[in-house]
Amino acid sequence: MEGKDQAMDRYAVIDGAAAMRVFEIYIKTTPERLWEAITDPELRAKYSFGVETRSDWAPGSSYRASVPGVVEIAAGENLEVDPPRRLVQSFTALWSDEVSAEGPSRVTWEIEQVEDSCMLTVTHDQLREGANPELYGGWPMILSGLKTLLETGERLTTPGSLRYAGAAEQAS
Repeated sequence: MEGKDQAMDRYAVIDGAAAMRVFEIYIKTTPERLWEAITDPELRAKYSFGVETRSDWAPGSSYRASVPGVVEIAAGENLEVDPPRRLVQSFTALWSDEVSAEGPSRVTWEIEQVEDSCMLTVTHDQLREGANPELYGGWPMILSGLKTLLETGERLTTPGSLRYAGAAEQAS
């Protein structure tokens, strides 16, 4: 029963926000390598549509995510930083007026080692009920790209990567 209660606590409504999206993926890697892929701007750009996320990764510090010279993607604060296990960030989308109007939400990255692999859980919560699906719709492509990069060293082609790769080439 305790395990069931703990699982329910993981998905509880927090701060009155009623909408959330949870994504889990298993990746054959170490927690340290996974943390590096999340926090290193050049590595992150390889699986996240060319988006570099820059910060000093200290609790309370800010971060900015962008495709350099093309589009600002997001900004926020690193609310909790516990390498290589947990990163909690506020998230304000910036890529269009429609998503910017949604206001801030929260993204939590949780890394749990499972033998020679890691379970990565990404929870995007504090979304308003009926939030624009663009806010969370890219997560499956991003996480699939992350898994592919860490397990094979190769980039994964997705609709998101094609969209921003073309824009980045035009900006150069």
